[in-house]
Amino acid sequence: MLSALDRGHTVAPPGYSRWLIPPAALAIHLCIGQVYATSVYKNSLIAHFDASQTAIGIIFSIAIVMLGLSAAVAGTWVEANGPRKAMFVSACFWAAGFLVGALGIATRQLWLLYLGYGLLGGIGLGIGYISPVSTLIKWFPDRPGLATGLAIMGFGGGAMVASPLSRQLLSFYDPGYDPANAGSTASGGALVWLFVTLGVGYFLIMMFGVFNVRVPAADWRPAGFDPARVAAKPMVTTANVSAANAVRTRSFWLLWVVLFCNVTAGIGILEQASPMIQDFFRDNGTSAVSVAAAGGFVGLLSLFNMAGRFAWSSTSDLIGRKPIYLMYLGVGMVLYALLALVGQTATALFVLLACVILSFYGGGFATVPAYLRDLFGTFQVGAIHGRLLTAWSAAGIAGPLIVNGFLDAQGKPGTLTAAAYRPALFTMVGVLAVGFIANLLIRPVPERFHEPSAGGGVDEGTEPVTAERSGTR
Repeated sequence: MLSALDRGHTVAPPGYSRWLIPPAALAIHLCIGQVYATSVYKNSLIAHFDASQTAIGIIFSIAIVMLGLSAAVAGTWVEANGPRKAMFVSACFWAAGFLVGALGIATRQLWLLYLGYGLLGGIGLGIGYISPVSTLIKWFPDRPGLATGLAIMGFGGGAMVASPLSRQLLSFYDPGYDPANAGSTASGGALVWLFVTLGVGYFLIMMFGVFNVRVPAADWRPAGFDPARVAAKPMVTTANVSAANAVRTRSFWLLWVVLFCNVTAGIGILEQASPMIQDFFRDNGTSAVSVAAAGGFVGLLSLFNMAGRFAWSSTSDLIGRKPIYLMYLGVGMVLYALLALVGQTATALFVLLACVILSFYGGGFATVPAYLRDLFGTFQVGAIHGRLLTAWSAAGIAGPLIVNGFLDAQGKPGTLTAAAYRPALFTMVGVLAVGFIANLLIRPVPERFHEPSAGGGVDEGTEPVTAERSGTR
């Protein structure tokens, strides 16, 4: 039965529609995107364990760090074993994370929550995040940005589904919990059943992706697709680079810096979004923005985060990956400066600036797999992507530390104003400037790092390397 998960049994038959692959990838990413909805039950966990915000917040931090580490460590294994087995392993770890976490809640053992949702769930996050990437790129060599945007859009949108779903499930399991009241906390029993329900439910949904994903045959091409036209584009190679060689190139580390800077800047707003909009419009200790309105703002940011993943990554197919990152970082610098200088003058202006910044944040995630494909080919692009995601782990720590460090020096939460955010926002302008320069310095990978064009070594579904690669030097 488990042999059905092997790569050899996932090769698509003739006539198989490649448009069935994005829904399979979306099934995985919508489920693991739940990690962005942990704030929904954070206060309930704090009350249940009688713990500090930091003690509960560590759960999310462990999950994100493990996402990057597991993606980096398991990337080559994912490439070798194919998307179906990788998705299945991801589903098992993700579901196990919820179930072990539920046990920790039931027994009031916080370390089990760290082990379950943080460690095991984080491994499922990392493997699940990268598992469809290389397959999508091989199915869509003509539109890699569109393909990865369709899937990674699901990760950004996972919280939009999980947040209201979690609130309703908590109110179902605990009639005393009011999902409309930000201060309401659910009982421990309700939290246990929430985690069990999500663990089982997500596992079943992810199985849809597992059994519907396919890899293309080695000689498959989209109708009307001419690889020579792709080779003629600047910054796009028809050669292939292994994951081991990729990390030895300057381009990989420059792109690591680009992703780190883009994510650090975006996550700085995302992590502080609700209190930030209230503080920007605070006068004499009272904010003109209500708690409910701030919650709506967070939801709007999630929507732009999700939409940016699809819209901007698709645009990159038209204008190129390097130019789109110049826009993310260059225009992002301008938007951050405007937010610091004039963001407090009007609520609509503040919301507009923040939403565009978050669309660039999401777009950066969705475009980077296609950028990697352009630079390193399709051979082990999933494994290379996994290694690059360590930039996300680092940014997930750096972004909140920068913003919270400046805010802690400015005063207590609930008393801050727009002026308190200016040092942090101008710091983010500098961070984006570093990323902008790094992106300008990215060049095609030297031929000495390319895989030999003969002798095999390329996995199923990967385009054969030809002499055309000499045009990419």
